[in-house]
Amino acid sequence: MESTPTLPIPISYVSGRYLLFSIDAVTYLRREHNICGVLIGTLPQIPQQNVFLGLPLELMPEEARVLVDKGVACIVDEAKAHDGMRSLLEEDRRQYLRDLESQGQLATRILADRKDQLREQSLKEIDEKKAKGLAAKAAKAAQAAADAQIAASSAPASTEKDESSSIFAAEDEMSSLSRTTGTSTPAPQQTMGITPTTSYPPLPHPVSSSGQYLPKPKVPLSYPLFAHLHSRGYFLSPGLRFGCQYVAYPGDPLRFHSHFVVVSAEWDQEMDLMDIVNGGRLGTGVKKGFLLGGPQKRRDEVESEADRIETVRTFSIEWAGM
Repeated sequence: MESTPTLPIPISYVSGRYLLFSIDAVTYLRREHNICGVLIGTLPQIPQQNVFLGLPLELMPEEARVLVDKGVACIVDEAKAHDGMRSLLEEDRRQYLRDLESQGQLATRILADRKDQLREQSLKEIDEKKAKGLAAKAAKAAQAAADAQIAASSAPASTEKDESSSIFAAEDEMSSLSRTTGTSTPAPQQTMGITPTTSYPPLPHPVSSSGQYLPKPKVPLSYPLFAHLHSRGYFLSPGLRFGCQYVAYPGDPLRFHSHFVVVSAEWDQEMDLMDIVNGGRLGTGVKKGFLLGGPQKRRDEVESEADRIETVRTFSIEWAGM
């Protein structure tokens, strides 16, 4: 069941980076507010697992700013927020450790149940294979006994003895297999250790604390274009790998290919025609449109950032004949 985090969502400001450590916040922002970010969490022993990165999620300053402007999130100084760890009562510490231990026990039981189900399924498949093998052996033995009885009619007693011995041998083999396939009691497992990704609890949630919010993130001049496209329902991610500022997706990047490589420009900014040609060729070469845009008015002609966002105009350039 999807859970909705408490609003505004705290965005941790750590060493000049905007990070999210809560999986509930990450999924909520992606689902409801078109915010993807970039996963940067990795194991110290396996730094090259770049395909399987995890929490925390790093946000661009533009993503953090648009969330703050919408009132969905707030910026929290993590260093100040964790000062309360020193004044945490001993009873609260013990309760927190007990909660982690109970979560570890629950995870251990779930893992043990999965292992038992897999073991029972494997034993069932083994029994079925052995039963088929015994049936085939019994059929071969019966056929051999019948052939021997017809061929050795001069010695019926000896044939009956061989047949009976072969039957008893098959029965002995069946009983030995049934003993070996019996279930055994699994060895007790140690409780799994749980490593929480957030400090709330035992610390109070930053939303309920006062005096810990930081000012709005500083954003580049391309922010009006970013906010304009975001308000139109686009998902935007960093565009460094495509030689642009942003890559715009019409929906969740897990379901859609990107439509535009995005570059921002001021309204009165001079641009070389070759830059536009290169952008058009680049976008067409990677099966995307080259989107160029920016606020129609200069910064000194408007009163607020919201006015600049409202006056953004965009132009899509595609190289024809390729």
